[in-house]
Amino acid sequence: MAVSISRRLLRSFYGPLYAFGRCDSPTITFRSFRPYYDFCGHLHGDNIFSPGSFGLFKGGSSVPANRWLSTSILTPESGEGAFPSHLLSLKPLAMAERSIGLYQDLVIPVTNFHNEDKGFMVLAGDVFDVPVRKDIVHRVVRWQLAKRQQGTHSTKTISEVSGTGRKPWRQKGTGRARHGTLRGPQFRGGATMHGPKPRSHAIKLNKKVRRLGLKIALTARAAEGKLLVFDDLEVPTHKTKNLVNYFKQMENTKKLLLVDGCPIGEKLKLATQNLHYVNVLPSIGLNVYSILLHDTLVMSRDAVNKIVERMHTPINR
Repeated sequence: MAVSISRRLLRSFYGPLYAFGRCDSPTITFRSFRPYYDFCGHLHGDNIFSPGSFGLFKGGSSVPANRWLSTSILTPESGEGAFPSHLLSLKPLAMAERSIGLYQDLVIPVTNFHNEDKGFMVLAGDVFDVPVRKDIVHRVVRWQLAKRQQGTHSTKTISEVSGTGRKPWRQKGTGRARHGTLRGPQFRGGATMHGPKPRSHAIKLNKKVRRLGLKIALTARAAEGKLLVFDDLEVPTHKTKNLVNYFKQMENTKKLLLVDGCPIGEKLKLATQNLHYVNVLPSIGLNVYSILLHDTLVMSRDAVNKIVERMHTPINR
């Protein structure tokens, strides 16, 4: 009976190793344990749970014997020294991707141009964590591009073209086609028929859809890790090289958009005016199209607060 119970315990705890071989196989050993055939030799007696076997003994501690069943995280700084440090990866562990669109508040670190730690900031979930909808973004971008068209194109009709109103030749007898004026569209320098006239290209789009488009654009940048929050956008000098050095430190960044809550400082404006890949906007001018044009978005604390306040303001109907 003792033997059968012991084998059941072995199968439950050490099933793969137990099924690997029998007692006559002396090649299987355990770390800091007796050889496998030596352990199997105890099955005939009552000392199956003796302290010299596996540590699963009565009244004793099973931690030393079962230590090989546990797992531990090794780092190059760990003091165990048994694992070669050059085989350990210095990269951080991959974390599970966060679900987007759950309206959860986000905690993001705050820094500045000198990469100093300025604490953390909570981003409102109803602004920076909304469901991403490409159709809404498309509608907002189309509305923006249509509204910004000047619409000053103009052509001249037959009454606006300069020229005489005299009939070029008589109606019959010349063998030529009959014409009543030389200002017609078929003549060089004549009028343009059905040509463009000054008009507005703007299309109608509800305010709630425009507001939702901006939230989606901010959510996309935050989900990509391309949204940075600075304590402020103050620069020590107006020299362009300072911003160039900071831009070179950023990874996978081709165009940078700086958004400040207050009016843009003169030093920052002078430092960025010669960089075609760095643009500056006040928070009141932040829009979907500008966010999509730049792959990295940097906002100050004041800008974030003003954007959230703007998104929470009731829509006047």
